[in-house]
Amino acid sequence: MFEYKGIKIRWYGHDTFTLEKGLTICIDPYKLSRSIHPDIILISHNHFDHLSLDDLKKISSANTIIVAANECISQLSTIPSKERIGLTPGQEKILNNIRVGAIPAYNVDKINPDTRKPFHPKEDNKIGFVIDIEGVSIYHTGDSDLIPEMTDLKPDILLVPVSGTYVMTAKEAAKAVEKIKPRIAIPMHYGTIVGSETDAKEFKDMVKSCEVQILTKE
Repeated sequence: MFEYKGIKIRWYGHDTFTLEKGLTICIDPYKLSRSIHPDIILISHNHFDHLSLDDLKKISSANTIIVAANECISQLSTIPSKERIGLTPGQEKILNNIRVGAIPAYNVDKINPDTRKPFHPKEDNKIGFVIDIEGVSIYHTGDSDLIPEMTDLKPDILLVPVSGTYVMTAKEAAKAVEKIKPRIAIPMHYGTIVGSETDAKEFKDMVKSCEVQILTKE
């Protein structure tokens, strides 16, 4: 667990995080190792390791607000929730004084050899999230390469993939830090499907412009 200005940030492996300050926000729940009870769930896109119906059924309730990329909404009909909100890039929503903005997330050069298209095509409108909690901004990139829309976002905390294959490599993620200009960067998207802790450590070694925190999996 890492704490920044009263916000507790926990990593559960892959791209899954909780943010806790009064309320609990869970991002892309997948293969959760323990039970959590989020007030808000954020889902970046429709791939099974981000939109996990099994995990959502375990943690969502009639009191939970789900905010997801629009492409996910039709698959959430069986998930208990208070409200389901779809977002496209550029849209934002304010929930319980927490601002949630949708940032594009897509591949530039990570191509599926079967379809010969990007694993995360721009036209799908998959998203990352900028979450503002009492003046602290946290940017979860979702599954993305380094893209122009990231430049100068200047979040306090950046949650960035480092595994390569479907997302940025460690080297590309280090370049993304230079463009995004966070205060703190936390690597993700390793140790579950692709990538390893070596990728996270290489990323940390390459980043010179901000603090890097490698979290222990909850």
